[in-house]
Amino acid sequence: MGSQEVLGQAARLASSGLLLQVLFRLITFVLNAFILRFLSKEIVGVVNVRLTLLYSTTLFLAREAFRRACLSGGTQRDWSQTLNLLWLTVPLGVFWSLFLGWIWLQLLEVPDPNVVPHYATGVVLFGLSAVVELLGEPFWVLAQAHMFVKLKVIAESLSVILKSVLTAFLVLWLPHWGLYIFSLAQLFYTTVLVLCYVIYFTRLLGSPESTKLQTLPVSRITDLLPNITRNGAFINWKEAKLTWSFFKQSFLKQILTEGERYVMTFLNVLNFGDQGKVKFCSVLIKGVYDIVNNLGSLVARLIFQPIEESFYIFFAKVLERGKDATLQKQEDVAVAAAVLESLLKLALLAGLTITVFGFAYSQLALDIYGGAMLSSGSGPVLLRSYCLYVLLLAINGVTECFTFAAMSKEEVDRYNFVMLALSSSFLVLSYLLTRWCGSVGFILANCFNMGIRITQSLCFIHRYYRRSPHRPLASLRLSPVLLGTFALSGGVTAVSERPRKPWTSSGP
Repeated sequence: MGSQEVLGQAARLASSGLLLQVLFRLITFVLNAFILRFLSKEIVGVVNVRLTLLYSTTLFLAREAFRRACLSGGTQRDWSQTLNLLWLTVPLGVFWSLFLGWIWLQLLEVPDPNVVPHYATGVVLFGLSAVVELLGEPFWVLAQAHMFVKLKVIAESLSVILKSVLTAFLVLWLPHWGLYIFSLAQLFYTTVLVLCYVIYFTRLLGSPESTKLQTLPVSRITDLLPNITRNGAFINWKEAKLTWSFFKQSFLKQILTEGERYVMTFLNVLNFGDQGKVKFCSVLIKGVYDIVNNLGSLVARLIFQPIEESFYIFFAKVLERGKDATLQKQEDVAVAAAVLESLLKLALLAGLTITVFGFAYSQLALDIYGGAMLSSGSGPVLLRSYCLYVLLLAINGVTECFTFAAMSKEEVDRYNFVMLALSSSFLVLSYLLTRWCGSVGFILANCFNMGIRITQSLCFIHRYYRRSPHRPLASLRLSPVLLGTFALSGGVTAVSERPRKPWTSSGP
């Protein structure tokens, strides 16, 4: 498969991811507004900080490293060994689910049963839902590697919609169930998601159309199950070692990604009601930080996250991991450099636009969204800070998707030491800045985190292309005219938003 064809498929995958994100955000927005009319903010806080953190941490630690390692390189490999390696995510998920579940039940503060009933059941079912989702990991990776865009759209859309319908039904008819509602809905979501992939591959491989799919490495559904390969090796040890390197990195990256939730969960910076405000109640204006968090991250999640996920696959397919740019096929290196340059330019321009206009219109946006309760307090300052964070998020997403796709195993291991130091400093900064500055401390700590990660990635990209004629980082140098335009726009919008005295008539 040529680099241009891979590029086209990656672009389609990114656009489908964008559409999915829009759908998910719209459904979540409406559903959240509905749910909070029937349930307490304490239940919402436990679900969206404590239980969601358990679920996301289990999945991240169990599968993130396997995804990065098994999506690296082309589709020409011994897929039996790759699939065997992917099935190891299930026992690993069981381990993390049991271990983290024990921590959540025995070491963390348990909510008052009278306020938040069925907490233990919620922990068990959220952990179980993570394990169920891992059962579909071999199917998911195979679909991603071969760019099955429609499958991803249908599976994720259907599962989210059905989960939302079930949640709304249970909230409306059985609101006294409390955590049972969210736990059953989460388990239902992961079950539907896995079944979509299993049913798709079962029907595809059992149909005459499967004979036309020359690139598909399996011919029947049983080929996707664990089996012993012809040469006797159960897994590809090169992939396994790379997975271990990514695993050490993913553990640290999870701290940086979900750092604020860990601070809230383990250090008790906020109570359960406040946690519900911070992470969920943006729809009903229950917490200023959550408004900023959701409004500020909207563009990052809608646009930049699908781009990062899709183009990581592109770079991993086009470039040979661990090889210098001069030692690879120059056509592929040139295409990768051009794509990276374009993505960096897009991220920088989009981020600067959000920062310039967001800084001036933060107060107006919050006033329109939530009225004087938001726009007259600390909300504008928080949203202005988040606008800068979105700029850093955009650049970091692009630089890291290239860096992690091109790094050798040894380079990944060295990078892990940087991540270790960064994770420690991030947690300390989050705690201290939150104590000193309130919720804005989370944003400031995240800006520091992103700045260091961007610097590391830019250094790697510079070293990677220094012996080649390509200079993708040149896209970060904007022309004076463009910079002047941004500066002028910022000045004009800032002046236009200055508070004015109310007009009064001076007539007799």
